[in-house]
Order: sequence, then C-alpha cells, then structure tokens
Amino acid sequence: MALPLMPKATAVWLVENTALTFIQIAEFCGMHELEIQAIADGEVALGITGLDPVVKGQLTAYEITRCEADHKRRLKLKPSDNPVPQSRPKGTRYTPVSKRHDRPDGIAWILKNHPEITDAQLCKLLGTTKPTIQAIRDRSHWNAANIKPRNPVTLGLCAEADLEKAIAISASRRGPGFPMALAPQVDYADPDPNATDGDPDAHPDPDADPDL
Repeated sequence: MALPLMPKATAVWLVENTALTFIQIAEFCGMHELEIQAIADGEVALGITGLDPVVKGQLTAYEITRCEADHKRRLKLKPSDNPVPQSRPKGTRYTPVSKRHDRPDGIAWILKNHPEITDAQLCKLLGTTKPTIQAIRDRSHWNAANIKPRNPVTLGLCAEADLEKAIAISASRRGPGFPMALAPQVDYADPDPNATDGDPDAHPDPDADPDL
C-alpha cells in the first residue's frame, strides 16, 4: 500500500485537525493504531510539525469529510507521479559492523530508561539476542565494566520512530492501572568493586553476540 510522504508528520496533522479515528489515520499513514493514540496523548512525536496532506496534494478535503462521516471508510491516497516509498522488510535489524561495539551501550540505556520494553522487542529493535540482554541486565557480560548507557537513536542503532513504536506498544500491553514492572536497575557509572579492571577475557559470555 502506498503511503503519504512524511507519514508521522501527516498523522500529527490528521490527529490535530480532523475527527478521523485512530484506525483510519493509522492505516492511511502505515502506522500502528497505538502509535496514533500515543500522538494524541502527547507521548510521542513531540516537536513534530503537522504536515497538511491536502496542501501537499496527497488527500482531498472531500475524502477527509467522507471518512469523518463514516468511520468504516478508509482514506484513499490521491494519485501522484511521485515515486512510491519502499517500506523496510520485516525481520531482525542488521547492525553495521562499525556500530556493533556500541550496541551494549544502547541495550543498557533501554533497560535503564524503558524497562517496560520486552526482551523480544529489544532483540528486534537492536538486532541482539536474549542471552546478551540478560548478561547486560545482571552484569555478567564480559565487558560490563565498560558499558555506559547511551541512547540507541543517537548511536545510530535504531530509528526514533521504531523506538517510540516499541514504547507505545509496551505501554498498551500493561493496560490502565497496571503497574509497570521495573527491571533491575544497573548502575554502570559505579562499577562493581569485585569486577576485573575491564579485562575482556576475565568473564567471557559464551552466549554473547560474537560481533560484540
């Protein structure tokens, strides 16, 4: 299915300026319904300026009005001569060799700041494995003494949109009134005094990613 240009900015505009349902906006923009709800709640897409699809020639005002009147209808993208954006195939994310040494830092950042994200989501988001995640969580990772939590988006390990989607989906699974299960917090700023002085061979993790 063809998607509008700048889907997230388009979704922001539709949320703010129309009476369309979250499902209608999500299907038109190629996003998850929970992402649209998170945009409406102000949890994600903060600072993104909405993009008017009518002005950009991607929708007609009549099409929006038609779908607002009947929530079972779906928005149809206005035909265009522009190339159709290609969606990224699903599957485990490939991490370039040059960035793989940063991956433990990105995993540690998510474990510390977003413990609600499941290990399965984290594996897909950063292209890692569950044994590696657990090793970083309990500090049995062979390089634990040198791991410093850093935002995976700024490290180039994942896109901000993918991280926001994972956060939104995790929050919805908890449900209203359900307390967030906090994972054990790891203070990498204060190394374990019993740990070795950063010797990478002192406690090798047999299940760790071979490229770390």
